[in-house]
Amino acid sequence: MFVPATYRQPDQSWTIDMIRSNPLALLVTADPLGPGVHATHVPVILDPAAGDPTAGDPAEIVLLGHMNRANPHWAAVDAGEALVVFTGPHSYVSPTTYQTTPAAPTWDFTSVHVRGPVQRLGQSEPTLAVVQATVRAYEAEFGTGWDMSESVGYFRKILPAVGAFRIHGRRTEAMFKLSQEQPSEIRERVRESFGGDPTGRRGEVADLMCRWRRESGPAAR
Repeated sequence: MFVPATYRQPDQSWTIDMIRSNPLALLVTADPLGPGVHATHVPVILDPAAGDPTAGDPAEIVLLGHMNRANPHWAAVDAGEALVVFTGPHSYVSPTTYQTTPAAPTWDFTSVHVRGPVQRLGQSEPTLAVVQATVRAYEAEFGTGWDMSESVGYFRKILPAVGAFRIHGRRTEAMFKLSQEQPSEIRERVRESFGGDPTGRRGEVADLMCRWRRESGPAAR
């Protein structure tokens, strides 16, 4: 992914937050039987056994995910390197927001790409552990604290249809395009226009723009 210096995150915590907040990722791997690729949207989490992902090498992130074993993509999962794409808040920016001429429309967006070797995990306990870790992560981030203890037996019944995998990310790239290339007064107008829709993705972009301004120092103001 091409990431101009202007759009690079202030620190690794931005990348980690993006992964945790947008865990329905696009998994892309090459087709070992031909020139094409496979692409599947799958639930992906940071491996809780890998420790604090903000403490080590920012390029090395360990991910866990799972998919339906009936998906033809599953046969290609263990065939080499994978690309995992996390898409965060984004929105169209109309030139009317700039209040200046000439101008051109654009799209503010956020994304994280993780590349690395992918490994299929064992079908029984290792896969169950991934499913349980995924439930814990999602209930903590998006749920209501559901207790899965009474459903573990059901999990075991459906395990034959579930394929779990681990990806050792060796290259991580993050893009936070939040109108940083614009003068401060135009950035503020864009932020205000996004903030007018606080319940949607536009509101999330506005929140990120506020965070960027706080954490990037005087140059971002």
